[in-house]
Amino acid sequence: MDKYGIIGYPLGHSFSKTYFNDRFASEHIDAEYVNFEIPTIHDFPGVINENPNLRGLNVTIPYKEKVLDYLDELSPNAMAIKAVNVVKVVRRGREVLLVGHNTDVLGFTQSIESVLEPHHKKALVLGTGGASKAVCYGLEQLGIEYQLVSRRETEVAITYEQLTPEIMAEHHIVVNCSPLGMYPHTERCPDIPYDCLTGKHLLYDLVYNPNTTLFMRKGKEHGAQVKNGLEMLLLQAIAAWNIWQED
Repeated sequence: MDKYGIIGYPLGHSFSKTYFNDRFASEHIDAEYVNFEIPTIHDFPGVINENPNLRGLNVTIPYKEKVLDYLDELSPNAMAIKAVNVVKVVRRGREVLLVGHNTDVLGFTQSIESVLEPHHKKALVLGTGGASKAVCYGLEQLGIEYQLVSRRETEVAITYEQLTPEIMAEHHIVVNCSPLGMYPHTERCPDIPYDCLTGKHLLYDLVYNPNTTLFMRKGKEHGAQVKNGLEMLLLQAIAAWNIWQED
């Protein structure tokens, strides 16, 4: 039986195991999908070595960038983004080839494109991790300017404290790429000035569990349009499966 799975820590929020095992059952595919909840990326080689029937992996927080050091090849998307959320495991006898891909960018662009309006020209991207890199790459493909926001100021990112009413008025898309608000910590949300939001704003949360995060609820209270990351997750999961099945 072929095996697929996901690496991350923690994985209590993960949707992938249920999604893929339900798909395997409904399509009569002789395979299983398991969670590999590894507390450190140094445990990654063990996952590969101890599962000889493993054919593919999803990668989630906090390993989308850290896993790069363990891969043999990167797809053009993954190389450009410098973050990976899908690993294809190619076994040729005793040789194991690990190929990294990024389907987050496809999932994000296809998901957000349907709700964009003409005034959505600039975005604030909250967080600077692996998911953020895919979102920024996707925004570039859509022709949308973006400003990174982080807890610490860097050459490319401003801090949450620097979000003025003028900046909020100029950026009508706000994308949460941080894990803030993810189950079980549903009482948390990014520290943006929510009172500066208007009906022109679109708040997109990559978090999908819970279905409506505190970030989204606060946006709704000020008339903003909101969307969670479930459709993005479904789209990237379909793309991941197609990659795993390619010869």
